Amino acid sequence: MRIELPASFLWGASTSAFQIEGAWNEDGKGESVWDRFNHRRHAILNGDHADVACDHYHHMTEDVQLMKDLGLQAYRFSIAWPRVLPQGRGSVNQKGVDFYDRLVDQLLAAGILPNATLNHWDFPQALQDLGGWNHRDSADWFVDYARLMFERLGDRVEFWATHNEPWVVAALGYGQGVFAPGIADASQQYQTAHHLLLSHGKAVQLFRQGGYKGKIGIVLNTSYHVPASDSEADRAACQRVDDDGINFFTDAIYRGEYPQEFLQWIGTHAPKVERGDMALIQQPIDFLGINYYMTFNVAHSPWGGLLKQSSEQVAVNDWRHSTIGFGFNPDGLTRLLLRFKEKYDNPVIYVTENGVALADIPDENGFVDDTLRIDFLEMHLNALSKAVEAGANVRGYYAWSLLDNFEWAHGFMPRFGLVRVDYESGRRTPKQSAHWYRNLIAGQKEMR
Repeated sequence: MRIELPASFLWGASTSAFQIEGAWNEDGKGESVWDRFNHRRHAILNGDHADVACDHYHHMTEDVQLMKDLGLQAYRFSIAWPRVLPQGRGSVNQKGVDFYDRLVDQLLAAGILPNATLNHWDFPQALQDLGGWNHRDSADWFVDYARLMFERLGDRVEFWATHNEPWVVAALGYGQGVFAPGIADASQQYQTAHHLLLSHGKAVQLFRQGGYKGKIGIVLNTSYHVPASDSEADRAACQRVDDDGINFFTDAIYRGEYPQEFLQWIGTHAPKVERGDMALIQQPIDFLGINYYMTFNVAHSPWGGLLKQSSEQVAVNDWRHSTIGFGFNPDGLTRLLLRFKEKYDNPVIYVTENGVALADIPDENGFVDDTLRIDFLEMHLNALSKAVEAGANVRGYYAWSLLDNFEWAHGFMPRFGLVRVDYESGRRTPKQSAHWYRNLIAGQKEMR
């Protein structure tokens, strides 16, 4: 397959600490909000928990070799805050720091660029007990943690992301209560979102002041939203969904402001913003990471919660759905990338997550012939290529995910990995899509 992308285009895969590491209470690691939440009765599908997960903590060397065998040029991982700071601040857990130090060194030895995310949701429970992200001091707690990681790894890490999908933390964790820490309060949702952005801005400022090598940005979850009709009500509902999930964050980062009509809509739930906050949030970033999975038709609905909306997925041929109901719509990725190009003066973008969960039935050797995942990846890479051809400044692509893993409230049922993990034995088996992705990367290198 020939996909037209620049010679400098970066090929990678992504994971997150909580979803793969396991070793949840080993070697001095502290408790995270997700450790607490996934031990709560009825919080996770089938009563699953991530105490062991993929046991990456003990299989790290093997997993880096898998990445090398795949030909990955970059690996996006996250650091578990309570593994390095068990109480969220104060005393450093050297064994936790050493784990990430070894990971970075082994990646570099394998010729793979490290891409580290500071917050992929596993916030320290000790800080949650003090008020969590809803507490304004959380921004400074995060900066102190970021400083530690910049000092210990900043000489070798090529890319840093402050947060992964802050909307998910704020909306699902604090607004709806379906993710950790399990709070259902719309006012806390938007105050949390503001504090996440404030902590982002302060961490970027610290990074610049420290003169660390590499680049820094943030990763957002982004769906493409289309009004269900041309009616004023549907168009307004679609705008609210865009403002809530995307523009609240991107307008703040690139323009130093929140969407004013949206703030008026949410009324008393709007965040308290202090003087100077928006200037801090608007620190120049080196890249924007976007995670894309779905496109939605959005309609007005009087019964549709605070936003008064109803959303329905729009999938190719209306049939290609994953095991957790994600629909395939590659054209939405093209349109989304071009929207960012036009709206924010063509920022540098990396597609930091894109993948599909399938049934993945293994043969007697544990091998999975996941042809549909290959179709998914090929369609989305072609969609990305169209956006690049139209001028979008997209610099790289990270498949989600390197490994099958613990998929949050869905537990272990969905399998997103290029590599199958047998959760009983820990055995890793590259799927057909892994071989396809390896050949794709090798072919792209040959064309340079």
